[in-house]
Amino acid sequence: MKPIAAADRRIANIADAEFKSFVYPDGLALGDAILQLDDDKPLGEGFHVYRMPAGMKTRSHRHNGHEQFLILEGELIESDGTVFRKGDMVFYRDGTEHNSYTPNGCLLAVHIPHAETPLE
Repeated sequence: MKPIAAADRRIANIADAEFKSFVYPDGLALGDAILQLDDDKPLGEGFHVYRMPAGMKTRSHRHNGHEQFLILEGELIESDGTVFRKGDMVFYRDGTEHNSYTPNGCLLAVHIPHAETPLE
């Protein structure tokens, strides 16, 4: 087996990697940020690590494809009152509508196949 070319592998450590500010297509920025190694996809689509600052609430949105995430740090409270904590792995079916709030900030490993549709 031949060695992997440098151009074919990207490595980042979530503790010190540079996260990019997430800006919605309409220009709204809420303070959240994303670490995503696959630059063939728009920021926030596919697999990425997502950081929400303390006190942030996401926009209400609908999923266009199944969403899956794993809480790496912190706590996330869903619009229906469900609380997710470190270690919780969550699946949302295509078409699910919700928003999320984090009182103290959180870090998630996320897979979203397509951009979400804002409901607000």
